[in-house]
Amino acid sequence: MNIHDPAAELRANVAVPFDRAQAMPTSVYTSPEFAALEQEHIFATSWLCAGRVDALKAPGDYLTMEIAGEPVLVLRDREGQLRAMSNVCRHRMSVLLEGRGNARVITCPYHAWTYSLDGSLRGAPAMELNQSFCKEQNGLPPIRCVDWNGWIMVTLNPDLPDPAEQLAEVDDLVGYLDMSHYVEVFREEHRWNTNWKILAENFMESYHLPMCHGGTIGGAVDLKKMTCPEGREHFNYHHILKDDSIALSIAHKDNTDLQGEDRLRTWLMAIYPSLLITLTPGYFWYLCLTPDGPGHVKILYGGGLHPDFAADPDREAHFATLKGLLDHVNDEDRGCTERVWRGMQGRLARPGALSHLERPNYEFARWISQRMPG
Repeated sequence: MNIHDPAAELRANVAVPFDRAQAMPTSVYTSPEFAALEQEHIFATSWLCAGRVDALKAPGDYLTMEIAGEPVLVLRDREGQLRAMSNVCRHRMSVLLEGRGNARVITCPYHAWTYSLDGSLRGAPAMELNQSFCKEQNGLPPIRCVDWNGWIMVTLNPDLPDPAEQLAEVDDLVGYLDMSHYVEVFREEHRWNTNWKILAENFMESYHLPMCHGGTIGGAVDLKKMTCPEGREHFNYHHILKDDSIALSIAHKDNTDLQGEDRLRTWLMAIYPSLLITLTPGYFWYLCLTPDGPGHVKILYGGGLHPDFAADPDREAHFATLKGLLDHVNDEDRGCTERVWRGMQGRLARPGALSHLERPNYEFARWISQRMPG
């Protein structure tokens, strides 16, 4: 094995059974070459989440994202259809729109070429003397985009099965909660000084809760009562039962559809590669991760309410309490994951043995390794 080949190191790392598993090699996190392979073989070929569908309510509402360096525009067209397309002008290749907003037409900020919300070219000033120019051939290339249970899912891969097929087992587990009807209340963007996989792994295991979250939720956690089920091909998960110490953690008092432990169950689902969802009978929150080099990750952080609580007259007070807690927990996670990144820079940094509570990390490592060339 070439010790300078992170992909080969990872293959060797995951070749052992889980009961002998080690954390991923440091090179898998720190190597710029491996980060480039991830962009090509993972992010450019997978379904990625751009947030919630209800972030784009009205015709002309749009948001932007990047997939493996490709600028992407997602919008609601005039007929109410969800669309994604290239966010690069067909003239001199300027990025067209940035951030979020609403637009009646898409106008290039460089030379004012304009596009309709379906991506077709509407106008191109002063092009009438160029005999090679054809307006009909200069629309914005479409990109695959679907609504999966209320999530905007986008991919550059023309051959990937739809999320409804690829993630059917998610519906088998949590379909009774019907994510599509949850109402987004907040959406924020952050950038942390850590590798994206460190943050993804942090979400996947609850082994860190007693220590990392000692100031918030850690005191209610009993490691001896935790289990981590074996994950599925395209995601891993675990779940916990909560009490009514946070009003939104359990089903609404007027909800008669949920019975027994389903009224108390919180699901934590990691949809590979980078959509992380906490789903309860009362609320949800999520992270969508975009690598920004080996040492930074861009984070879309959002959340909202089950329809029962969205219609409750006390919803604002309930959610204000919850949002304060979520922000505090998020700050604790930032501290923990950024410390891991700093530790990995040390010459003596070595991966250690995994706990039985870190099975999802092992499965995530295997999923990544299977997608690497060689």
